[in-house]
Amino acid sequence: MARKKVLPKKKPKPRPRPQPQPQPKLEAAAKLPKFNKKAEALPPVPPPWSFNPGPLALSRLEKRGVAVNPFFVSEPPPNVLPKGKTAASIAMDSGVAFETSAWAAQAVYNGAFFNGLAFMGYTYLAELAQRPEYRHITETLATEMTRKWIRLKVTNQDQAKQKATRIKQLNDRMEQLNVQGAFRREVELDGFFGRGHLYIDTGDGDNPEELKTSIGDGSDAMTMLKFKGRKNFIRAIKPIEPIWCYPATYNANDPLSPNWYNPQTWFCQGKETHASRLMPFVGREVPDMLKPSYMFGGLSLSQMAKPYVDNWLRTRQSVADLIWSFSVMVLSTDLGTLFAEDGQKLYDRVELFNNFRTNQGTFLIDKNTEEFSNVSVQLGTLDKLQAQSQEQMCSVSGTPVVKLLGVQPSGLNASSEGELTTWADRVAAFQEKFFHFPLKKVINLIQLDLWGEIDPDITFEFLPIEELSEPEQATTDKTEMDTDVAAVGAGILDPVEVRKRLASKPDGPYADIDVEDAPEPPGGEEGMMPGMEGAAAGAGGDDLFGERDENDDREPGREGRGDDGKSREPDADRPPDDAGPRKPRAERVDRTRPPREPREFN
Repeated sequence: MARKKVLPKKKPKPRPRPQPQPQPKLEAAAKLPKFNKKAEALPPVPPPWSFNPGPLALSRLEKRGVAVNPFFVSEPPPNVLPKGKTAASIAMDSGVAFETSAWAAQAVYNGAFFNGLAFMGYTYLAELAQRPEYRHITETLATEMTRKWIRLKVTNQDQAKQKATRIKQLNDRMEQLNVQGAFRREVELDGFFGRGHLYIDTGDGDNPEELKTSIGDGSDAMTMLKFKGRKNFIRAIKPIEPIWCYPATYNANDPLSPNWYNPQTWFCQGKETHASRLMPFVGREVPDMLKPSYMFGGLSLSQMAKPYVDNWLRTRQSVADLIWSFSVMVLSTDLGTLFAEDGQKLYDRVELFNNFRTNQGTFLIDKNTEEFSNVSVQLGTLDKLQAQSQEQMCSVSGTPVVKLLGVQPSGLNASSEGELTTWADRVAAFQEKFFHFPLKKVINLIQLDLWGEIDPDITFEFLPIEELSEPEQATTDKTEMDTDVAAVGAGILDPVEVRKRLASKPDGPYADIDVEDAPEPPGGEEGMMPGMEGAAAGAGGDDLFGERDENDDREPGREGRGDDGKSREPDADRPPDDAGPRKPRAERVDRTRPPREPREFN
């Protein structure tokens, strides 16, 4: 039996591996991650625009602002309080319960937390003083209040000549102590910080116990007890910034007490000093419940003007940014190319154009798929919007625009005269409020320093800040002179009284005349002032004593007038006075003229 031939087994042909199917092209805004083979389905496509909601919530909180408690107690800088002393706390500040004190809760919640009205602190106010907007507001007021300053005068004019020496000595001593500069600095401190102090150095700075005692108000019994008969005791008059002073003792129990929320002593770098030696200057006081948080200061001009200055700064920057980029170039193209593999080339293309962008540059575009254009903003009214925002800063301090900004009003018949008059009245009122009592005290103390006594006949007055121009001043002087001549001619005033009034004007041209040494009038008539002849001649033909001229046959009150009652100029053909006796009136009247026809009135 033949054996069967065993053939070798054929190896099976390998099965072709499945080729991976090409993935479909995804949308540009929905780019998927790499495909996971183990996953049964594709992951969900994320939305084209997504962001983290956290920053949005944070921006909303920042926009609302942070709640600020206006009733906190301000902390003084180091070394202002002596060792062992701490800042006082507000009485019952932890007892304001929202459940039991609804009125206080409503006031705090509505006024402080929402509006953010609270003391800014002296460090922040000092930073604001560097900005020209805040500084110019305060310095303008300080300069105007002390520019013309004061005039020392004598209440009894009969003793003005005898008191002239004392007036000069007092003026010289005030200039030596720089009283004018010290008070100007107090206005600046009040504008920047809301409070300032004026320290009267009597040489007791190294005596802690003496600094705690009062020196009075400048004229009371305490002042006389301290300084009467004692000369040359004032060393200096120095302004002190409020950051170096902190209230020591004040009354918070009895509103009827004279020292209710009125510190009697202050700590100045650890030295407790009486308020009469370290006089506080506060121009705009805050309510009593806010005084501890303001360190017993007032509202500063910087804090009042801050919202308006912020609006101005934002408007100014917005206008500058708008002018910088008022023209924008627009390229209309297929934005889908940005998400392609070579999408960066579009960015490179735009960046290249921006880097070489000039009026002489050229931008190449595809005329079939792209379009190039320009979008510009109208700039016609930006100057008015910016000017209005800037002028709003003047409303806080009440300063005229021409004073604060140097801008003249525009328009037909536009004038700043009314604003300047109102500004002068405002400055004069603030001078009386802010300067009168401290300045009176300083002047009295300087008199004690010079003579050991206070002269009751010496006082002062604030000079008006409004000034007349030379033509206006000349017109005013002439009007006053004509009034005096008429009053003397009518017998209402005596020439000596007029000379006394002229001599009482220190800035006038007749300030140095001797009132009693009156010159003889022209013509030798005693009591006749220059120019009185015309006044007497024009008073109905009467002379100074009321007697008429015997040669004047005209009716009283018709001298210098014609027959028709109208004024007439002297005739050119009229003979001079020395040509002989005058003709009678009947011969001088021209009878050839026809009589007037009577008028008829409807």
